[in-house]
Amino acid sequence: MGEHDVVVIGGGAAGLSAALVLSSARRGVAVVDAGNPRNAPAAHMHGYLSRDGLPPRDLLEAGRAEIVAYGGQLPTGTVSAVSGTTESGFEVLLEDGLSARRLLVATGLRDELPEVAGLWARWGRDVLHCPYCHGYEVRDQRLGVLGGSAESVAHALLIAQSTDVVYFAHTTDLSDEQNEQLVARGVGVVEGTVARVVAEDDELCGLEMADGRVVERAAMFVRPRFVPNSHLAVGLGCVVDADGWVTADNVGSTSVAGVWVAGNAANPRAQVITAAGEGSAAAIALNAELVDEDVAQQVRRHRLGVAVAGRA
Repeated sequence: MGEHDVVVIGGGAAGLSAALVLSSARRGVAVVDAGNPRNAPAAHMHGYLSRDGLPPRDLLEAGRAEIVAYGGQLPTGTVSAVSGTTESGFEVLLEDGLSARRLLVATGLRDELPEVAGLWARWGRDVLHCPYCHGYEVRDQRLGVLGGSAESVAHALLIAQSTDVVYFAHTTDLSDEQNEQLVARGVGVVEGTVARVVAEDDELCGLEMADGRVVERAAMFVRPRFVPNSHLAVGLGCVVDADGWVTADNVGSTSVAGVWVAGNAANPRAQVITAAGEGSAAAIALNAELVDEDVAQQVRRHRLGVAVAGRA
């Protein structure tokens, strides 16, 4: 596919937003996407101004169409490796191969759920993780929050804005303070280990405990462990923090010259609208860097031309 100004790896909100800005700035852009968005199981997207309730796939389809209209390319595939430096450019390895002056990594993250039978099967439908993304959809239903992580109690306190919330301690040992907070907030506490999710007619109806009890619930909130898809950036030498997230400045420039990052690949808390904003900000800063490089090269050529003309 030849050389591009920028290859964007990842076709979610961050990557597409960056590509839209860059392609409209008349940069040669290719967005490589494997076609497995993290929010694929979700029926609706929330918190995105003017697009609230839109299916996530519809947002991505609209974004791809906009990029193509500006001349951007959208190869499908999984990038196996990247190599290179700013001076030599970057090589992106997939079926056809791509080269670029700059890279923007927008590969997102993956969710790791507690090992409870049936949890993954309901993920994104009635087993949910974000109250801001899905809380209103399940308002006034019988809700549960699965314990097992350090943040799960705080999750329950937030979700308790609904009317009927139960906290399943699962593998969590509550402190006296946490127990008091839950009780004061009106959150019921179910002790014991959760064995499996119970569903009937393709709808969640409760959780079965290890002792055989079934606690009826219509939807569950789970705090997953967020794991960055950072292997490509790490392979290029990008610095990561203690938890494995790529470190970058406020516009996404990493520790490796020419490599940028946006969205959940560096920010685990970025929602769709946040990721899109980060992609846009990175693209503007990235384009400015390319302009500086272009101008410097053009000045050198201009000076050479003047010198040659002076000797003639």
